[in-house]
Amino acid sequence: MPWPVQRALGAGIGALAFAVAGERRRAARANLALCLPAMPEPARETLLRESFRDLGIGLFEFARAWWGSVTPMRRTVRVEGVEAIEAIRAQGRGVLLVSGHFMTLEMCGRLMCDHLPLAGMYRRHRSPVMEWAVKRGRLRYACAMFANAELRPAMRHLKQGGLLWYAPDQDMRGKETVFAPFFGVPAATITATHQFARLTGCAVVPFFHRREGGDYVLRLGEPLEDFPSTDPVADSTRVNAAIEAMVREAPSQYLWIHRRFKRRPPGVATPYR
Repeated sequence: MPWPVQRALGAGIGALAFAVAGERRRAARANLALCLPAMPEPARETLLRESFRDLGIGLFEFARAWWGSVTPMRRTVRVEGVEAIEAIRAQGRGVLLVSGHFMTLEMCGRLMCDHLPLAGMYRRHRSPVMEWAVKRGRLRYACAMFANAELRPAMRHLKQGGLLWYAPDQDMRGKETVFAPFFGVPAATITATHQFARLTGCAVVPFFHRREGGDYVLRLGEPLEDFPSTDPVADSTRVNAAIEAMVREAPSQYLWIHRRFKRRPPGVATPYR
């Protein structure tokens, strides 16, 4: 099916999801109110609808990235910052690419693998069928995939000068976390970025990616300077700030339906009731 047709179908599916997925719609609305309080409510509601539209388009992006052809996207993709990554690797250092959970995540990951040999980390699925599908799909383009419990192999990959793509912007229950601001709101944030850098000596580089119409923009930012520090809260705050900058570039493409603030500091009520 031609990509413009899939985008149109995806937008329709997203509009339907907005109508029927009440619980996720309320979670996304609460997130937008917390993160963008200065935005007028009608504008936030428009952004909410746009985010569901991009959610629907993202379903087709996932399918193409895992099983389909991305030839149409390769013709117009714009990639920036690859030379700086190659320079870091030439020094023998690994690189941890930090990004957020955007609906373009799979498509842009596959497109970036045309330029750099990326490995990825993912959350293992309880369903054996889903686990097989996700891992098989991603290994079509990634050089390796590490489940979130496979920390030793992931660190070995970085120590050997590899590239690892990681998205630390979700509330990982049961993991080592701190409360660090995200859009000025305390968010339970996993400290793995700090730990990876501390234990492997890798560079930490923000990975910006977004869709512009039917085209894609992939940008590798400057490595975080003086990272890691001795303070995991300060480092997690810097990582959250980098992801916040990504969100501001493409707000409708961010996964607002995730309950990012489900764990709150003591005495602070949940925003999702």
